[in-house]
Amino acid sequence: MTAIALRMSGADFLKLRKKRWLVLLSLFLTFGVVAIIYLVTVIQHASNPAEHGPAGGAHNFSDGVRALALFFGPLVAILIGVEAGTGDASAGVFRDLVVTGRSRLALFATRVPAALLLCWTVVTTGFVLLLVGSIVFASGLPTPSTSLVLNGLGFMLLATGVLCVISVAFASFTTSRPGAIVTLIAWQVVASPLLANISSLGSARKGILSQAIVHFSPVSVEGHRGATVSMSEGTALIVLVVWVAVFLAIGAWRTRTMDA
Repeated sequence: MTAIALRMSGADFLKLRKKRWLVLLSLFLTFGVVAIIYLVTVIQHASNPAEHGPAGGAHNFSDGVRALALFFGPLVAILIGVEAGTGDASAGVFRDLVVTGRSRLALFATRVPAALLLCWTVVTTGFVLLLVGSIVFASGLPTPSTSLVLNGLGFMLLATGVLCVISVAFASFTTSRPGAIVTLIAWQVVASPLLANISSLGSARKGILSQAIVHFSPVSVEGHRGATVSMSEGTALIVLVVWVAVFLAIGAWRTRTMDA
């Protein structure tokens, strides 16, 4: 059974990887953005070192981790997750897959690891470039410590992984690629920060996904669409688990009951 599941996940991953526009756009939002930032900052430092500091160093690495984990990485996670969740329905092959006798729940479940694998592969390329640049262009500045590098990588994988799984499930529920992308980006980028800053909501703000995610950030997020609600590590973990579990249940239910 495990071998079959691995083959199905592998097939889903291959379908995602073959979507050239998805891979290229995702790489641009991670590797490409980091490369552009380094290019600009290196030119600025070379032209006016008195006003513009070196492009590398631990401080700039922390800024890059924050940008990848809380903005560009989540965008990639949403794009890939939504594509994984709606791919079969959009291509009109969902009926064919069901007719073969494959379990609907299995069809849904195998989308998640496939999306995660592509998402984490892409965002890791951006992280590696960020790390290399922070060392190469440090110009005497302190470089990131091993603990900061490992914690930054773990935080980025957590932040993008949670959103990727939720995106797969939500897209499987809506079966609409544009609708799912717009809704998820609007919620994560616009609605969540606004709700988190409404103090009258009180402790209810602890249930906001973005607030639970940034709780695990190894770098400061204050003033960068970051944490505005204090919560314990246990509470943050529970919030993440509940969000993922609820959306997975909704996505699985929709896949199991939708017309083939």
